[in-house]
Order: sequence, then C-alpha cells, then structure tokens
Amino acid sequence: MTLSGTAQLVLWLILLLAAVRPLGGYMQRVFAGEATPLSPLLRPIETALYRWAGVRPDQQQEWHSYALAFLFFHLPGMLLLYGLLRLQYWLPLNPAGQTALSPDLALNTAVSFATNTSSESYGGETTLGHLAQMAGIAVQSFLSAAAGIAVALALTRGFASRGMTTIGNFWVDVTRATLYVLLPICMVATLFMAWQGTPQTFSAPVDAMTLEGAEQAISLGPVASQVSIKLLSGDGGGFFNAQSAHPFENPSNLTNLLGMLLMPLLGAALTNTFGRMVGNERQGWALLAAMVVLVLVGAVALQGFETAGNPLLAGNVDQHLGNLEGKELRFGAPGSALFAEIGTATSDGAVNSMQDSFSPLSGLVLLSNMMVDEVIIGGPGSGLFGMLLFAIVSVFVAGLMIGRTPEYVGNKIEAREVKLTMLALLAVPAALLIPTAVAVVIPAGLAGLGNAGPHGFSEVLYAYTSAVNTNGSSFAGLSTNTPFYNLTLALAMAIGRFVVIVPVLALAGSLATQRRVAESLGTMPTTGGLWIGLLLGVIVIVGGLTYLPALALGPVAEHLAMLHGSVF
Repeated sequence: MTLSGTAQLVLWLILLLAAVRPLGGYMQRVFAGEATPLSPLLRPIETALYRWAGVRPDQQQEWHSYALAFLFFHLPGMLLLYGLLRLQYWLPLNPAGQTALSPDLALNTAVSFATNTSSESYGGETTLGHLAQMAGIAVQSFLSAAAGIAVALALTRGFASRGMTTIGNFWVDVTRATLYVLLPICMVATLFMAWQGTPQTFSAPVDAMTLEGAEQAISLGPVASQVSIKLLSGDGGGFFNAQSAHPFENPSNLTNLLGMLLMPLLGAALTNTFGRMVGNERQGWALLAAMVVLVLVGAVALQGFETAGNPLLAGNVDQHLGNLEGKELRFGAPGSALFAEIGTATSDGAVNSMQDSFSPLSGLVLLSNMMVDEVIIGGPGSGLFGMLLFAIVSVFVAGLMIGRTPEYVGNKIEAREVKLTMLALLAVPAALLIPTAVAVVIPAGLAGLGNAGPHGFSEVLYAYTSAVNTNGSSFAGLSTNTPFYNLTLALAMAIGRFVVIVPVLALAGSLATQRRVAESLGTMPTTGGLWIGLLLGVIVIVGGLTYLPALALGPVAEHLAMLHGSVF
C-alpha cells in the first residue's frame, strides 16, 4: 500500500458511508409509498404510468405472480434490444453507418444487458450507433437495475412481513426504482460528467491527425448519460471499448472518484433500507460491515500486488510507480487497482485499466470478488439478496451448533428456506465451472484463447465467472466474439440472473407467511462482531471449497510459473 492508495481508499470509504443512511432512508420512504421531496414532481408521472399500463398500485402479488412478472418483464427488453442491434444499419441516429450485429453477437448482447451483466464481445464505439446505445443499452441498464432492486425489496418484505401471502407489486417497485432513484441520481451525475469533459452529443466521429501523420476517427456520442447509468446500475456497459480507461468516459480525477462512488452507492444504501424495513437498522449495518471488510481486504491486497511491480522485471526496469502495464498513468497503479476492486466487488464491469494487465495474484483477487455471489456490496439489489442468502446459511450453521431452530430477524429458518437458499447459491458455481471445463477441452473454446497454459485457463474462467455473476468485465485476452462463446456466455448470464432470482422470490414468499418468533435467551445475536465474523467465515469457506481447484489451476499456477521465471 502506498500513501496515495491509502488516501484514495479512505476518502472513498468516508464518502460512501456518509451517503448510506440518507439514501437508505430515502429509498425506504419511496418504496413504502410515502411522500419525498421529489413526490410533487414525480407522483403525477408515476400515477399516469400506472393508468397507461393498467397497473393497480394497491394490488399486492404473491411470490409466484411477482416472479412471473419479473420474467415477463425481461423478455420484451431482450427482443427490443436484439431487434435494434440487428436492424441498426437501417435505423436513424447512426451517423457512422454501423452495420448490423451477427445473430449470435446480437443475442449475447441482448441477454447481457437485460440481465444487468454488460458482458461485451465487441468494441462499443466501432460497433453500435447512437440509437442502439441510447434506446437499447442505456434503457436496459435502467430497467435491469430497477428489477434487481425490486427483487431485493421483495426478499426484504419477506423478512419483514408477518403471516402474509404477498411480497409487494413488481410493477410498482420497478417504476419507483426508476423514477425516484435511478433517474434523479443519473441526471445529476450526467451533468457533472459533461461539465468535466465527457461528450454528450449526437455528432458523428471526427477525424484527427496523429503525431505520426495518420488520420484517426475519434468517436463521439451521448456518452455522459450512458456512463452515469452504467456506473450506478452495476451494469458496466461502456460506450467505448476501453470503458472508464477512455478519457471521454473518465476525463478527470473527479469523474474517477464519482465513478467509484456510483458503483457501490445503491448496493450499500440498500442494506440500510433493509434494516429500516425489518425494524432494526443495526441489522443493515451488520450486513454492510461484512461487505466493507471484504472490500477492504481485496483493496489492500490488490493495491499491494500492483504497487509491488512485476518480479520478472526486477532489476531491469524502474518500477517505483508499480505495475503500470495496461494502466492509466493519470490514475496510477493504486488508483487503477482500487477502481478494479470496486468494479468487481460491486458487480460492475466498468474498468479504468486492462484486467489482463494485472499480476496473477491480482487476478486471483478479482476472480474471488465475483465468485462469492456478488455479496461484496454487489450490484443494485443483487448484493443485498446475495448477502441475505449467506446470512440464512450462517444462522442455519449457528443453529445447529447451539441446538436451536435457526432464526433471523424474527423468522424461523427451516428446511424449505434452506433448500431454496442452497438452490440459488449452487446455481452460480455450476453455471460457471461446467462451461469453463468444456471450453478448455474442445476446439471451439480453445480457438478463442489469446494465451496458453494457466493464463489461458484464467481467461476462460474469468469470462464465465464474470458472466454468471452479472459483472461483465473480462481479461481481454480471450476472443469471445465467436458463436461458441456468444451462445454459452449468454446461457451462463441467463442462469446467473433467472435461476438465482426465482428461488430468492420463492424464499421471500415462504418467509412472508411466517409469524414472528420472539427473541429469547437462546436467540443468537445477529448484529455484533461475533455475527459479522460468522457471516464472513461462511462466505470464505463456501467460496473456498467451491472454487479453490479452479483458482489453483489458473491464477495460482500463473504466480508459481512467474516465480520460476516464466511469464505464464
């Protein structure tokens, strides 16, 4: 750790924690239907949308109706985005004349953004027109984030309800998340980014003369509005291929700091919303404390590995600034490492450096961040319900240890709840480890490898880990724009979104029907240091047992090879 890296980490943490309680309380009022400062402006719009869509905001849904609404909500979005990508050459707002995407790439992209993953097998500025970026990519970034928040609210209502059969109204939750939360924050962030130099225009690319005397086309477009939602939503889909490493997406240190705050903002604040809704704010702070500990461990390790430099270059290259290969010099190795840590911890694929440029042990940290099911703050909604799944496992383990029926925030955790929890948790490793194993043994998978040996394995493992955990970043050395990878990654993204969330909603419905269990001397406290330690222990043990063999074949093997003087 350097002084610069420590200062950036401390400043980021202070600003984030300062925003948690005000925003958490605001969201609690929004989703309870209470008046907020924005209600006079937005309530008429909200009411008009319900009337136009035929939604009765006072009509509550049982979990299966909520789940069906969630699933049907995504289908039109995927079809619309697929159509825009396939037809964009003939559509307006395409000044560069971008051609249609291939069917497999269009499908992969449509599934990617509808599932809040943003895995991109293309370069944004060289592939998509303005209409596809705005009406397709940006719209799905809003809607997928709103849907994730809705699922977290449904599970929270399951814990908070007593003897109910309903968990809210999906259409109301999505509408309020979009109108009252996502849009206002993004409007402010967009204006700030435009002020700092991020383009916001419909202009065509402009030609510039390079120092070598060659002509280069510099892409422009409605960048600021898309960057703000890509960061806030955890979607991470960049307007440019280099994403936040591009000076138009991230032109200054202030926009870099703003990006690092936007990525975890909603995930962190929703823990406070959870605490308020279950009637005990300390529960939310305990969940956030576990998340923050994991972030800090990853950030310290990542900054340490990257500032140490490359051992293969020791004595031959001045590395006092750390490992700068593939990094943005204006942010340095510490700043790039912190941005990458927050991006992978919050399920946001946005990066301000090339992930493939990180050292093997840094790659291990990035992979580990994603492999714990988005619980290190995570994306909007997904981080909260992911952490609550581990909380259920933790109280189940603790209940077995003390000989008492497991309980959490007044709810008994019985066989049905544990089965649904394990179904959601185990779907993720199955969906990423199985296709990884297939990809590294068949010609179609091996054809995309940019490197042989352990690093090639890491590239494939990272791609499927990122896809299943709705992160969307990549090691960049793997060529994924092939029918094999486009289709298998699309399937992995769908499993990581839908096969996880449906059991979560079923769990919410099961919890909602329960009567409150009164606390007693035998009730295990779930707000103190002992609880946070247990929660962290379960996360680490479950993640370690599940993924250790794959990590040993990839980043660990890379590191050992590097120590023996081989690149990979």
